[in-house]
Amino acid sequence: MLLLATLCIMQALAAEAETCPDCFIRSRAAHYPNSDEQGTDSGACGFGSFGATINGGDVSAASGLYRNGLGCGACYQVRCLNSYYCSDRGATVVITDSGSGPNTDFILSRRAFGRMAQTKDAAAAILAHGVVNIEYRRVSCSYPYKNITIKIDEKSDYPHYLGFIIWYQQGKKDTTAVQLCETTNFACKLLDRSHGAVWTTTSPPSGPLSLRMLFSDEDGDDESWVVPVNNIPQDWKAGETYDTGVQVN
Repeated sequence: MLLLATLCIMQALAAEAETCPDCFIRSRAAHYPNSDEQGTDSGACGFGSFGATINGGDVSAASGLYRNGLGCGACYQVRCLNSYYCSDRGATVVITDSGSGPNTDFILSRRAFGRMAQTKDAAAAILAHGVVNIEYRRVSCSYPYKNITIKIDEKSDYPHYLGFIIWYQQGKKDTTAVQLCETTNFACKLLDRSHGAVWTTTSPPSGPLSLRMLFSDEDGDDESWVVPVNNIPQDWKAGETYDTGVQVN
């Protein structure tokens, strides 16, 4: 009976999320027990050290919301439910890793976990609890004065293999497809999501490369291709970052 009741509650929450995308959903959250204030630089999304510092270190690992990497970079408002300790504002976190705890949807950085509290003393109290009841909803990511940026993966090998990660994507949409196009003949190649937020291709197109990104909402009903102003240069290098010159909301 207990299992049946739990399943009914989960189905009800899922139905609520589908009919009210801006409503809060109840869950639980833990925090990285041995991390410093910020997140991890070895998260499953492939962001590297950027994943520990993006959004000021207010980041999180997710279980189901990781969505096989599709959820990387998504932003959520997360607030704990104990009114004695917790603020109404909560914390806004960016998904940079995959992980799960005891019946949790989020494993927050210690910084983000503490920011759900009203005061420093309250933050210490909820950190001591380790796991707290929360509610969350997806919100738009915001990076003022930042364009979408391409970080070439360190394992890239010019001109045989190219991998990169997309930084600073604003809004509430997911990156569901990426193409690289030659700027001379416009021949395009669809890239693979190798893991997390890392897009890769063997034998990449030659010359300066035009990027095309497909942004979609979670239902796939609202999709749009975005073509950046700036190209990836012909002599791209592993470890370099390239400003696309565009931003989306």
